[in-house]
Amino acid sequence: MAEIYISIGSNIERERHFQNGLRALIERFPDYRHSNVYESEPVGFSGRNFFNSVFAATTSLNVEQVCQILKQIEHDNGRTRGDKKFSPRTLDLDLLMYDDLICELPAQLPRDEITKNAFVLLPLSEVAAQVKHPVVGETIQTIWQNYHNPSQKLWKVEL
Repeated sequence: MAEIYISIGSNIERERHFQNGLRALIERFPDYRHSNVYESEPVGFSGRNFFNSVFAATTSLNVEQVCQILKQIEHDNGRTRGDKKFSPRTLDLDLLMYDDLICELPAQLPRDEITKNAFVLLPLSEVAAQVKHPVVGETIQTIWQNYHNPSQKLWKVEL
């Protein structure tokens, strides 16, 4: 069984799409943990704030199968392919880590955003505190404790 970590984000009809995405993940990966949900400002563009969290689960599926499921859930929630990288999203599901796999295809693993964005790193630290980042070699908790980017603010929200 592989341990997977998936970031969930939405800033278009964010409560509806976020909850739909979370329900779909739970249906496909019932052995799961889920971080708190945070509101954050968009990074790289101006627009509505996002809801973000991290979903952790175990699976017997391979990385390609997991990526296909995530794309299908996004599609089912109105996500269109070909959108600009930094733009509003109905639902954004990114595979952050798949065990300690390091690769570029079918997804960049571990995802580069882990060490760069508070909206990924803080919720990841809640569900994977003692997991070692396979490239950095430090635990997610240590990376979060050493993280400093005052321009990225987060607010915990209840859904």
